[in-house]
Amino acid sequence: MKDWWQATFPQGRQSLIISDVDGYPVQIAYGEKGTGKPLFLLHGMGSWSYNWRYSVAALSKHFRVICFDAKGFGFSDKPWLRREKNGHQVIELARVIQGLCDEPAIIVGESIGALISLALAQRNPQLIGRLIVMNAPVFAERLPHWAMEILAKTPLEVLQAIDYLRLAYWFAPLVREVMATERRKVLFDPSILTPEDVYWITYPFIELPGTLVKVAEELQIAAKEIEDWQANKPNLLSQIQTDLDKIDCPTLVLWGDRDSWFPSTHGERLHQRLPNSQLQIIDNCCHDASTGAAKEVNQAILKFLQDTNFL
Repeated sequence: MKDWWQATFPQGRQSLIISDVDGYPVQIAYGEKGTGKPLFLLHGMGSWSYNWRYSVAALSKHFRVICFDAKGFGFSDKPWLRREKNGHQVIELARVIQGLCDEPAIIVGESIGALISLALAQRNPQLIGRLIVMNAPVFAERLPHWAMEILAKTPLEVLQAIDYLRLAYWFAPLVREVMATERRKVLFDPSILTPEDVYWITYPFIELPGTLVKVAEELQIAAKEIEDWQANKPNLLSQIQTDLDKIDCPTLVLWGDRDSWFPSTHGERLHQRLPNSQLQIIDNCCHDASTGAAKEVNQAILKFLQDTNFL
C-alpha cells in the first residue's frame, strides 16, 4: 500500500525536533502542502494526521497546510521512560508552531486538539491569527467511550508489556476489526470508512510500539482532570473554562448535530463564552467531523477565514 505521507505531501513525512515540557528533544512527524498563511490541523485523541486526509488538498489551495502528529501519537516520538505532565500538549503545540512558522497561524483543532487550541489561545495569543475548534471536550463530564475508560484504569506497566510483546501486531486482524467497528460509530455514514482507512487508522497501534501506552497515559491524565474538576480540586480544565472569555481571537465553533460524545449544547455553551466567536452546527454529523463531514467542514473553514479577512 502506498505510503500516505508520500501520497499526500510533496516532501512526504518530515521531522521537526522540539524540546518537550521537560527539556528533552522530541521528534515530531509532520507534512505540509501549499503556500500562504500557515494553517495547522490538530488531530484528536488516539488519532494522527491521517484523520485530516479529506482536508489537506482542499485547504492547501489557499494556505500552507501543516499536519503534525502530537508527541506520543502517530509517527512522532513516544518516550517510554518519562511520565507526561498535565498541560504538556499546550507547551509542545506552541513549540511546534514556533518551529515551523514566524507569523500568527490559523489553528484548526478537533476534539482534544480543539481543547489544547483553546488553552494555547489563552496562554500564547500572539501565536494564533484565527481559531477553529470542532467538537471540543471543554465541558466533558466523563470519558466518552468504554475503551477509553478501560485504558484509563489499566496500569501502564501492563500496557507496556503488551507493547513489548507486540500483541497488537500478532493480533492485527482483531485490532483492526474492533477499532473499525468503534470508529464507524462516530460517523453518520459508517460505510465511508474504507479498508484502506482502517489500515492507516490502526497502523500506529499495530506497527509503532509505544502508541498504546502513550494514548492510555493521556487518557489517564484526562480522567484525573475530570475527577478533579468534579471534586472542585485544582485542574487545568476548570482554568480553561474560567478563561474562555479572555480569548479575543476570531473563533469558529463547529459542532456535529449528532455528536454522541459531546452534545451540540456544549458547542452553544462554548460559543456563548467566547466573545469573538461564530457557531455553526453541522447537520448529519457525529463526533468524527473531519472524516464524516469533510466537505462541510472545509467549506465552513474557508468561509469563516474569508469573512474575517484571513483569506
